[in-house]
Amino acid sequence: MNNREILRFAAVDIGSNAIRLLLCNVYEGGEEPLFKKAELIRFPLRLGEDAFLKGYIADDTINKLVKVMCAFRSLIDAYDVISYRICATSAMREAANRKEVIDRVFKESGLTIEVIDGRTEAEIIYSNHIEENLESNNSYLYIDVGGGSTELTLFSKGKFISSGSYNIGTIRMLHDKVTRDQWRDFKDHVRKLAVGNQPMVAIGSGGNINKIFKLANRKENQVLSFAKLKEVYEYVSTFTLEQRITDLKLNPDRADVILPAFRVFIAVMKAAQIDGIRVPQVGLSDGIVHLLYERYKKQILTGVF
Repeated sequence: MNNREILRFAAVDIGSNAIRLLLCNVYEGGEEPLFKKAELIRFPLRLGEDAFLKGYIADDTINKLVKVMCAFRSLIDAYDVISYRICATSAMREAANRKEVIDRVFKESGLTIEVIDGRTEAEIIYSNHIEENLESNNSYLYIDVGGGSTELTLFSKGKFISSGSYNIGTIRMLHDKVTRDQWRDFKDHVRKLAVGNQPMVAIGSGGNINKIFKLANRKENQVLSFAKLKEVYEYVSTFTLEQRITDLKLNPDRADVILPAFRVFIAVMKAAQIDGIRVPQVGLSDGIVHLLYERYKKQILTGVF
């Protein structure tokens, strides 16, 4: 490790339920670059409740967002990163005043927010390439369940097949913003993905599945079975919201969305006939760092910056 060069990158994921800053070290000098999280900071700002219920981001929420981004700017500067990227997802996509929000953040923090579409979000998550270390004969379905949307990316026998984004997220579900028709169409699509792509293994990403994995008492590199996933769901369902906070030690902004998240993962795995899910504990911000590193290496090789 001491002989490896250290490259520093930063990624910000502005989601529907929270905002995350990832400061990451990439170590060079070995056979492959080594990605190590230096710091992951999560701030519980629920943009989705504004965007999905009102159609815009409210002034109080904008003020908090600006303060968070100014703080993140100080940390990014202090960490001396080579480059950074800031991506906003479902909530910002749907906010009617997103340009106003983005402009104000830039004016006060100097940071540029990039609003990405669902397909791009899925592709960034996929860029973590967890499947490269798994059996090549299987099909793998990336599942990322957020507050505003669910991203699915399928690849089979080492080849990318498809990716898609669906407006089925935990905050939408909490507020009954997902219709029966949306659920039916979503599950029908998953069933079609599974045809001709068995056996299939799920790869879960994002804060919801990371917490579910811990609730199931699974350790790194273990597979969470579909049966165990349902068992833990039934167990957590017996707790009230307050008990999920006090007894299960969930953060308040995780305690209310955890059951909807369970339901999405269970629905996808059931529809696709998936027996187990791997949880490498990576997400959008990790994918952003991988892409930043790849872009940096390309610039070094070509001399074009």
